[in-house]
Amino acid sequence: MPIIPLNQWIPKLKKPLIVAGPCSAETEEQVLQTAKKLAEIEDVRIFRAGIWKPRTRPNSFEGLGEEALPWLAKVKKETGLLTTCEVANTKHVELALKYGIDILWIGARTTVSPFAVQEIADALKGTGIPVMIKNPINADFALWMGAVERFLNVGIEKIVAIHRGFSSAAPGEYRNPPMWHIPLSLKQRFPDLPMICDPSHITGKRENVPRVCQKAMDLDMDGLIVETHPTPEKAWSDAAQQITPETLASMLKNMEYRTAYSSDRKFEAQLGELRSKIDRLDTEIIETLQLRNKVAEEIAKAKIENNVTAFQLKRMDKVLKDRKAQAEKLGLRPEYIEELYNTVHAESVKIQTSIMVDNKILSKKEKP
Repeated sequence: MPIIPLNQWIPKLKKPLIVAGPCSAETEEQVLQTAKKLAEIEDVRIFRAGIWKPRTRPNSFEGLGEEALPWLAKVKKETGLLTTCEVANTKHVELALKYGIDILWIGARTTVSPFAVQEIADALKGTGIPVMIKNPINADFALWMGAVERFLNVGIEKIVAIHRGFSSAAPGEYRNPPMWHIPLSLKQRFPDLPMICDPSHITGKRENVPRVCQKAMDLDMDGLIVETHPTPEKAWSDAAQQITPETLASMLKNMEYRTAYSSDRKFEAQLGELRSKIDRLDTEIIETLQLRNKVAEEIAKAKIENNVTAFQLKRMDKVLKDRKAQAEKLGLRPEYIEELYNTVHAESVKIQTSIMVDNKILSKKEKP
């Protein structure tokens, strides 16, 4: 089932698509005040607000529920902005449709559950309503891809993916590290799938929102969903990551938007030459990996003859430490080399284990 492009269901859309609004709908006054300010920003097309808030622990503000839905209907009537809210179960779906919400989004905590996603997808079958799907809270590419497929399977053709980063136990500069390669992989799997970025949840800090927005635009994402509040410091939820409508307008004005191609022939020739270098280097890397795998096969045979295990933790730890140190001297990020080496080493262990298993089966067959 094909995915319908954004410009075919959002009238007069100019890239990027901007979705903005408060983390939570708190009062009618707050919702309408925010929406009217956002409507003054030409690029903002969709108003977002949390109606149901899936909090990690109870006794936190979990949204006003149905009480706030008429406020979104009023937003659409008074500003012309499309409206969107998160739904996590069929009851939410029923109420959102009842009050005329234009677009639904699936939150990160819901995407992790195939049962919940399928339940919502089944409830939306035949409605044709657009659905935005956030990545799962954990870094599981298959869950995100599976959620997209479940909505496609019930006939939903207006789908948008939202990249909001992935949870991590380790403290760092991001609330939810972006792991940019995962959304880019989803884009490769579904080339027609619009991808928008949620810098608010990635950063967790309003001062870092512009930087992540620019990064998303540099990666040719289709838009942004930004938490926006008239008085962020007084917000009932996620106060630290929300920005004012005025800040949003300024940020969008100062953003640099790039294109996939250039009309400058000199630049295109230069780019083509540099890409040819990358292609040659990639070929060398692939040929080197093939040679490495052949050495791994020889190691497996030697280990069989001497009854040694395929996986040796001390050896792996030592080699990884040496490779990271070598990489750092060359100006490469140790984390990059660690991720790369873990993949290469896993393939080596897989090769050795396979040869050992085959040898064991053959030995049994040869016994009288």
